[in-house]
Amino acid sequence: QVQLAESGGGLVQAGGSLRLSCAASGGSYTMGWFRQAPGKEREFVAAISRSGARTYYTDSVKGRFTISRDNAKNTVYLQMNSLKPEDTAIYYCAADTTLPYSPSYSASEYDYWGQGTQVTVSS
Repeated sequence: QVQLAESGGGLVQAGGSLRLSCAASGGSYTMGWFRQAPGKEREFVAAISRSGARTYYTDSVKGRFTISRDNAKNTVYLQMNSLKPEDTAIYYCAADTTLPYSPSYSASEYDYWGQGTQVTVSS
């Protein structure tokens, strides 16, 4: 059983920055960040392979968000810069315990999920 705990959400003005953290129990896995805004479907944000060698981003966050990891701490980070009001959502981290090398864009590939952390960007 993998447990994920997110932290780092909050309220920030447009143009500001936040760093989300996701601590995983039991080891290092391929990890993803997803978000869900009110009235919208959950969407892929970023993912990183178990080693950190591969990272993927959705187009709307490329150049603004950076996913990284510290395997000694079993923690994945999402550094979010130049935040926009449309980034407002609940952000979830997720673990894929089956594919160590190829992060997936699809939520269905991830088998463990955190409880989510709210990110609110004011204009």
